[in-house]
Amino acid sequence: MKNLGLDLRTSGLVAGVDEVGRGPLVGDVVAAAVILDPERPIDGLTDSKKLSEKRREQLAIQIREYALSWSIGVATPSEIDKINILHASMLAMKRAVEGLSVAPDHVQVDGNRCPKVNYTVEAVVKGDAKIAAIGAASIIAKVYRDQQMLELDTQYPQYGFARHKGYPTSEHLKLLQQYGVLPQYRRSFGPVKRLLEGKG
Repeated sequence: MKNLGLDLRTSGLVAGVDEVGRGPLVGDVVAAAVILDPERPIDGLTDSKKLSEKRREQLAIQIREYALSWSIGVATPSEIDKINILHASMLAMKRAVEGLSVAPDHVQVDGNRCPKVNYTVEAVVKGDAKIAAIGAASIIAKVYRDQQMLELDTQYPQYGFARHKGYPTSEHLKLLQQYGVLPQYRRSFGPVKRLLEGKG
């Protein structure tokens, strides 16, 4: 078994990586890494934002079942506040890659910046729409984060998290002012910070 990791690293496996949740005012920023199985192709992989919620959930089940390996990595609101959202996104992606049970030969990341990982890595602009593994990562990251928001909605139904998913919609901003800042909020984000400073 000791040689297995080495064998996999030289077999040309590519991990696709993407993150979701940079924009919301609340909750983790979530990244996923996926190594697809060439023997088990999945139809319909693309940018998660182009898919309906139902289709994303269907594909997420298939990805988790068919992929050679997949992993979720997160950075918490307190980490986001400490190191900023860009660095927190990189940290979440790094954690996702490090969580893979299969070592990739190469990593492809959606966007124009790369996390620091122990593999060759490249950034691919709009990669979630171009590369199946990145699309798969965007889907399972999005489904995971949406599930977090549904759980938060169950705890705090008055905030409407199931509807706005933490993004700063006009409805969300009104509810935030009405009910106040929960521990799960990102305190460095403008609307939250202003409210905490009494300027909301």
